[in-house]
Amino acid sequence: MASRLMIFGICILIAGCSPAANPGSTAAGKPAEGEHAHKPSVHGGTLVSIGKDNYHVEAVFESGKLRLYMLGADESKVVEVEAQTLAAFAKVGGVKDSVAFELKANPQPGDRAGQTSQFVGDIPAAAVGKPLLVTVPSLRIGSERYRVAFNSEAVHADPAMPAKLGSDEERELFLSAGGIYTDADIKANGGTIPTVKFKGIRAEHDDNPKPGDKICPISKTKANPKFAWVIGGKSYEFCCTPCVEEFVALAKEKPGEIKDPKDYVKK
Repeated sequence: MASRLMIFGICILIAGCSPAANPGSTAAGKPAEGEHAHKPSVHGGTLVSIGKDNYHVEAVFESGKLRLYMLGADESKVVEVEAQTLAAFAKVGGVKDSVAFELKANPQPGDRAGQTSQFVGDIPAAAVGKPLLVTVPSLRIGSERYRVAFNSEAVHADPAMPAKLGSDEERELFLSAGGIYTDADIKANGGTIPTVKFKGIRAEHDDNPKPGDKICPISKTKANPKFAWVIGGKSYEFCCTPCVEEFVALAKEKPGEIKDPKDYVKK
């Protein structure tokens, strides 16, 4: 469902397993057979296959940064790869030359020494907020190297831009009661939907919450009190609007899996 609440609309193309490509190349071809784009994940990015679904990458654009999350064939499984610095190239639509930048290993809690499940880099200033093609010529996973390329159009790069109106499905989810999500909750949330209520608020994913910090029930990153939503008469805090959507859906479909807000705290 996060596809309805994407922070950025991302069209992804993946080139399959290959030796390191020419770093200056930014040409994007069609996805290799068996490789395809997936629906956005809990971080608000888009999941894409690598090596015919042997692995997946989730690409997330936020506040001038690009994050790549490493996942397995099962998209719910986090995968660690050797810590490495990835050379990346950003090419703005209509511009001939690409601009180089780096995606550095940024291990998440639980990653083993020398391994990482996340890469983070600053998008070149000239490319921030513009439709662009990002190419990573060589991503090493085990003994194989993969070339990854994806197009991005930062539709919410300008904080002054209005949030999109919710789809019918989104309104049905948030404006109808079900499970432990009640009419009283809907009223407490202002009788609106997150994309309207949180318009103009940027998501910042802090993957290293400290003990005692509230954490997002979905992403387990540090929660942001600006992204609060009432479910079952209790206020929960999230990292971004896509996580609000997933949690409300869970509260309506599998209410027994919902914990008390005090349980979503970093130990």
